[in-house]
Amino acid sequence: MLTAITGINWGDEGKGRMVDLLSREYDIVVRYQGGNNAGHTVVNPKGKFILNLLPSGILREEVVNVMGAGMVIDLEHLCGEIERLEEAGISVTPRQLRISDQAVICMPYHKRLDCLEEDRLGDARFGSTRRGIAPVYGDKYMKKALRMGDLRYPAALRQRLEGILEWKNLTLQKVYGDQPAGLEDMISWLKRYGDRLLPFVCDAGGFLDQAAEEGKNILFEAQLGALRDIDFGIYPYTSSSSTIGAYAPIGAGIPNRRLDCSIGIMKAYSTCVGEGPFTCELFGEAAERLREAGGEYGAATGRPRRVGPFDVPASRYGVRIQGADVLALTKLDVLSCLERIPVCTAYEVEGRRTERFPTGAELDAARPILEYLPGWRCDLTGCRKPSDLPQSALDYVAYLERAVDCRIRYVSVGAERDACIRMD
Repeated sequence: MLTAITGINWGDEGKGRMVDLLSREYDIVVRYQGGNNAGHTVVNPKGKFILNLLPSGILREEVVNVMGAGMVIDLEHLCGEIERLEEAGISVTPRQLRISDQAVICMPYHKRLDCLEEDRLGDARFGSTRRGIAPVYGDKYMKKALRMGDLRYPAALRQRLEGILEWKNLTLQKVYGDQPAGLEDMISWLKRYGDRLLPFVCDAGGFLDQAAEEGKNILFEAQLGALRDIDFGIYPYTSSSSTIGAYAPIGAGIPNRRLDCSIGIMKAYSTCVGEGPFTCELFGEAAERLREAGGEYGAATGRPRRVGPFDVPASRYGVRIQGADVLALTKLDVLSCLERIPVCTAYEVEGRRTERFPTGAELDAARPILEYLPGWRCDLTGCRKPSDLPQSALDYVAYLERAVDCRIRYVSVGAERDACIRMD
């Protein structure tokens, strides 16, 4: 069974907690795209963990975790993430973690370029996490990147890096007026952190293909959501990689394989980190109340998330783009603070009502059309089966299911691993 867990909206939907929960049914968990520009927060009996690069299955000792070819990896950040887990008593060994030799290395100069460009843009900035993601993906497609497998061949790596820096320093110095990146500094950085990670580097695609051939259960973990996809998201306010489920086998390193199931994750309300159109956004006291109730601060950056009611047009679009077979609805318990629950059912664009999710200038001009559903005003965190939920909460779930035309199989009512209800 090959299953993808993907985000339906702008990211931060709770994918990590669902991967942690469902990974007990899988042999392998794979991250297939992105870098450390987003975080998956997992709460289980071992504690609370924020994972930026490592797959969320790393918290189960029996699960093999793979960082796929589609990822961009900051070696220093990954070493720190592994060290934090080991300090918490969770071992990370080459048996548990495998890193594709085709994954790209995010270098220190990529982070510098990211910060320099965001500063240059000023008020027109994209809302980057300043972790080098756009520059490193740009270099990947310009064939100016280093890959994890290059760490095995120091002499060839040095020669290639020397040529890259000659080109890269033209941008740093001539465009931004910044200091050049030094070859010896970069070699020292690669050795310091690369040597620590080399035991994990392997032919991950070959490993996964063999595992699929043997009938192993493989779970693919996406970063961010459909609306941040480089092709199908709210461009240009997107990530720089493909966040959709269809890309999972490709980014993992097994493009010859097909998914058996796509599980989409969406929140019971809307959140967004970063810049770009967010039609249903709340402001003022209503926003702060919902933000505090949900603890809505970015796992990677700590930035306050923008919040709003559930957005039907955006979510229906995300379900289609992700090819979701079933859904998991997270943070239903957070809405217990509301007497009436707003839902964005459609948009108004230039005086016209539309239930379609628009793009470009149309999306910029869109205004939310809201309806209100009854709240339940009681604590849901102890609910473990559908019959435990109040009728108004069940009605809300059923309403969303009809609105996005996809079955909701799981409902999360808390951050803990077991705070989840299976609806069928």
